[in-house]
Amino acid sequence: MRATQKLLQRVGPPTLQDGEQSTTLLGEWYATALFWKPQVALLVNETTLLPVLMPLAPAVTLPTRIAQQIATVLTAHGTPPAIVEDELQRMRPCRVARTANRSVVGIMTEFTHLAEVCHNPDPDLLDLALRLATTPCGPLYGRNVSPDRELGALLRSSATKRHSRHSEGSLG
Repeated sequence: MRATQKLLQRVGPPTLQDGEQSTTLLGEWYATALFWKPQVALLVNETTLLPVLMPLAPAVTLPTRIAQQIATVLTAHGTPPAIVEDELQRMRPCRVARTANRSVVGIMTEFTHLAEVCHNPDPDLLDLALRLATTPCGPLYGRNVSPDRELGALLRSSATKRHSRHSEGSLG
């Protein structure tokens, strides 16, 4: 998880070692705090720009809780259970680092503004995340336009690659 400075102040110092890379299909997740009542964490996937919203409190446990919430959102988007389970396994343990991609931080800022317009005093965070995922995002214009479509394309590509590897293995 690559956290903004305001989130690092709540979850603690970075734990990612130099040279460590994400091993998940989706790659790294960026996170920030939304100071609503109650406070919320907004996560955005670097590869697909898929947003995830979840309760922030207790903030120090956020790194141990994000995998399950990401799995919930992936499932809601129709991600195959085997991929969700693999992502869950690869996200543990979660390491924390500072943000490194200004474009993703910019998308988090845009999602924050949109979420603030859409949210009510007791928001359904899953529903709000699903709604945000349909938002056209500049970095995705040349590909699939919105995070939900980008996720679908990534999953189809991944399935094609897995199928190709299986087919090649059976020919030998």
